[in-house]
Amino acid sequence: MSSHGPTHPADPDEPDAVRRDDAGRADSAAPVDFAVDLGAHEVERRAHVLAALGPDWDPVAVLRDEDAAYDLLYSGLSEEQQRVYDDLVAAGVLPKRGNGSAAA
Repeated sequence: MSSHGPTHPADPDEPDAVRRDDAGRADSAAPVDFAVDLGAHEVERRAHVLAALGPDWDPVAVLRDEDAAYDLLYSGLSEEQQRVYDDLVAAGVLPKRGNGSAAA
């Protein structure tokens, strides 16, 4: 038998994927199939997040406030800052806001 083939008799109760070392011992470092269904854990995680946010959390108001913060961030730009802003919008790096100017 070649040095690359098995050197031990096949065990009919052993899966074909079991690797053996040179002494015929099962290789504990051999990869194994391992699957975990995280679906139930994800549902529980989301429930905890929503519980932490509380009953008066308003996602629409949060998004509206975030848009207002961005409008404020990009308002009152100097001429050079406005040019850079316009270049970034044209390149698709920043979204177009309001009428297309940062002061919208």
